Amino acid sequence: MIHYSHVCLDTFGYQLPPRIVTSSEIEERLSPLYERLHLPSGRLELMTGIRERRLWPEGTRPSEAATFAGREVFARGGIDPQTIECLIFTSVSRDMMEPATASFVHNNLGLSSSCLIFDISNACLGFLDGMVMLANMIELGQVKNGLIVSGETAEELLESTLLSLLEDKTFTRKSIKPAFASLTIGSGSMGLFMRRAKENEEKPLLVCGAWKANTIHSDLCHGGQSGQKTTLMATNSEELLYRGVETALLTWREFSEKPGWQGKDVDHFFCHQVGSAHAKLLFEQLGLLPEKNFATLATLGNVGSVSAPITMAMAIEQGVFQPGKKGALLGIGSGINCMMLGVAWGTG
Repeated sequence: MIHYSHVCLDTFGYQLPPRIVTSSEIEERLSPLYERLHLPSGRLELMTGIRERRLWPEGTRPSEAATFAGREVFARGGIDPQTIECLIFTSVSRDMMEPATASFVHNNLGLSSSCLIFDISNACLGFLDGMVMLANMIELGQVKNGLIVSGETAEELLESTLLSLLEDKTFTRKSIKPAFASLTIGSGSMGLFMRRAKENEEKPLLVCGAWKANTIHSDLCHGGQSGQKTTLMATNSEELLYRGVETALLTWREFSEKPGWQGKDVDHFFCHQVGSAHAKLLFEQLGLLPEKNFATLATLGNVGSVSAPITMAMAIEQGVFQPGKKGALLGIGSGINCMMLGVAWGTG
């Protein structure tokens, strides 16, 4: 368990891709497969709870997507890019192996040469890991502020999966299951400016965090394996569901030991979202009220590392998460890793 006293979540900014792709449209493209395997239409939305997801224009790079979010943060917060002391890029998606994608974002945003930059990669948990790393530096007085960005680009994964499902005639009802999780993925970008808190702070504060690693199950979701010619993922969705919730329960037990952060004390939860069945089981196992879960799953799908923070940002934007309330970010990443962060919004 980690505790913070001086970390402010100053400004959130996000960008949604312009193209909306519905689950019905995906099933229309897969109609030859559906007909061959006698699959009922509507299966994808029924299984996942995802009505639609967003996609960027063809060729959009993760650094470009992250840049959109960074600019939105600066615009919303009236922040001078030259004052940023640290930049952390946290997406599953990356421009290339080398250099760090953060270097492209740094250049695009016109940040100072004195700004510390690096990438963090930890599947869908990357953004929350970035928050912890930056919070640690702020708490220790190493930097006064920093910017975390994520730009997830699902286009190639979705297209590769659709082509594979249509071209491979050996697929059966059973063997297509590992590929179906890829059809839940969406694109989006997220940014967060964090700084050292002021006395009588009026903005949300990062208060605490807990995490667990359950890496005995690191074989349940693999993407972009060495030697693959296209971007594909293989996911044991059912087992990943149970083991992810199992890991989340261990994390929640440690997190809720902190006084004032039990289920009754937290007003809203903002979770990494992969499917409606996952959310249902998660809240049942953790003993939490499902109405406290602010969800964006139906319209955004699984947006990787963007999912949990963009959900909190939208809750703030819609007036759901307000001053005087407590919120908890919950991320679960393949590996399996889990993290929960507590955010308290004071009234100054």
